[in-house]
Amino acid sequence: MRPFVTLTFAQSLDGCIAARAGQPTKISGAESAAFTHQLRAEHDAVLVGVGTVISDDPRLTVRYAHGSNPRPVVLDSRLRIPLTSKLLAAPALPAVILTTSSGSQQLQLLIESVGAHVHRIAANDDGHVDLHAALDHLSSLGIRRLMVEGGAMVIAAFLQSELVDRLIVTVAPVLLGGLHALEFSPRSSKLPKLRNVVHRTLGDDIVIEAETRW
Repeated sequence: MRPFVTLTFAQSLDGCIAARAGQPTKISGAESAAFTHQLRAEHDAVLVGVGTVISDDPRLTVRYAHGSNPRPVVLDSRLRIPLTSKLLAAPALPAVILTTSSGSQQLQLLIESVGAHVHRIAANDDGHVDLHAALDHLSSLGIRRLMVEGGAMVIAAFLQSELVDRLIVTVAPVLLGGLHALEFSPRSSKLPKLRNVVHRTLGDDIVIEAETRW
């Protein structure tokens, strides 16, 4: 059985997760950040795409709440993760890097030399890590609850693959006019219905939580 997947991200009022692609943008407030860290503590692992690692250099740890750190997981189809990234250079837990046969063997050795674990997963038709195969593999590693944090391509891929069980969106009272969280290709035919929707106010932000039904 695949892990239970919680997809979470913060966006502006106009639906943007960054001012522009590749540019780190602080959106939500301190209260929402603490909530996100509490969510991390409730999951076995937290997953991001390599683009997020390159642009934001996140730690993916629990610092603003109580609880254990989740295992960091990176989707990296061609092994582009920088060796200087915090997930490799100063990890709280060894990172799991999911790549495909396109990833360099030499880079794999360098990544593993600093303590991370590289796993080669089947590729989809676009050459990216196949998400169904990735979740099956994470399940075999003992991961039962997975938190997906982004970026935009990863958010879209999980939704397009119908692999989201719970959706949590933080909406901040700002306008960015930048990179939208949901930008689907014409072949995208459906999005989930949302049920048991709840919302709360954290500082100036509104957090909306719902179960998905496909």
